[in-house]
Amino acid sequence: MNTLMKNVKAFMHDEEGLTVVEYVVGAGLLVAGLGVIFDTLGSSLSSALSDAIGTIGEDAAAG
Repeated sequence: MNTLMKNVKAFMHDEEGLTVVEYVVGAGLLVAGLGVIFDTLGSSLSSALSDAIGTIGEDAAAG
């Protein structure tokens, strides 16, 4: 029983696990943020390219 209590106390004072959790949460937030940014930029870029290609097609047909 005494060994169990020592192990529990050592586990409670060990901060290495907490550091790993912090890195995992930070990485998850980074991935989510980049996903939102690229989704927004992708939509904007797609619209801009569609407009540019449409304008080029109209100019080619008229000229």
